[in-house]
Amino acid sequence: MELKRTQAVLEAFKDFVIQQARTRLTKGNKNVSKSLYDSLKGNVKVTPNAIELSFEMDEYGMYQDKGVSGKQKKYDTPYSFKSKMPPIKPLAEWAKKRNIRLRDEQGRFARGNYNTIGFLIARSIYRKGIKPSLFFTKPFEQGFKKLPDTLIEQFGLDVEDFLAYTLKEDRLR
Repeated sequence: MELKRTQAVLEAFKDFVIQQARTRLTKGNKNVSKSLYDSLKGNVKVTPNAIELSFEMDEYGMYQDKGVSGKQKKYDTPYSFKSKMPPIKPLAEWAKKRNIRLRDEQGRFARGNYNTIGFLIARSIYRKGIKPSLFFTKPFEQGFKKLPDTLIEQFGLDVEDFLAYTLKEDRLR
């Protein structure tokens, strides 16, 4: 049985979620390197007995979406820092791309390289955590609310086509 209409609905849902998630990343200023943005993918796979819809993204995306509890500040999330701080190198590179510099009390540029900045940011994240952005969760839930009615309607039409085809084949025999 071909489920072309059902597959089209799931493809549209997948495209909506990815497009909205990417928009939320960009609007939330969480798109400096574009690696998370580019890693967002979806797949609709049709087999004779099933249809599978899957999404994938960098592991970092789960932490950005759901957040991470720090040692001092807690969020409603399954992730938390235990004993290890976030890696310094990616944060140093992020600071360099954003042109973040250290300043002294008078506002002048202070001594310290990007590794120092990376360490200070990592320590802050370790203590304060990462606030959940829900960049993926919100679009998924928004699209999912609309999905059942459309999916049932299109699946019903696919079944009707299948039954009409089957009955036509039986008449020809």
